[in-house]
Amino acid sequence: MQPTPTIPTHASRNPDETLIIRMAVPADAPALRQLAQLDSAPPPEPVPTLVAEVGGALRAALSLDGGSAIANPFERTADLVAMLAARVGQLETPTSRPATRRWRSIRAPRLASAPRT
Repeated sequence: MQPTPTIPTHASRNPDETLIIRMAVPADAPALRQLAQLDSAPPPEPVPTLVAEVGGALRAALSLDGGSAIANPFERTADLVAMLAARVGQLETPTSRPATRRWRSIRAPRLASAPRT
């Protein structure tokens, strides 16, 4: 999976910092543990997780299995968590509904018949 393109973010104090939303990799484990400690949250489970990185530092994370978000409480992160939740929603597979289509019959229109004389 390619990282989401970087965009300027107003969630940081420096407008030149960029935001990257990407899947966590094993090398992120120490930063995720530190983020959980800052947030007074339990350490994250080893499940697929999206992270929001601002200026090279992890600021928020959200697991794809529906767990709670962890975020740096000393930074503005509400918007980051909302973006992560929106992205998780995009990545979820649609519910297993049967694919039904409602086809309309293709019929020639009925023509009004002329009265017979």
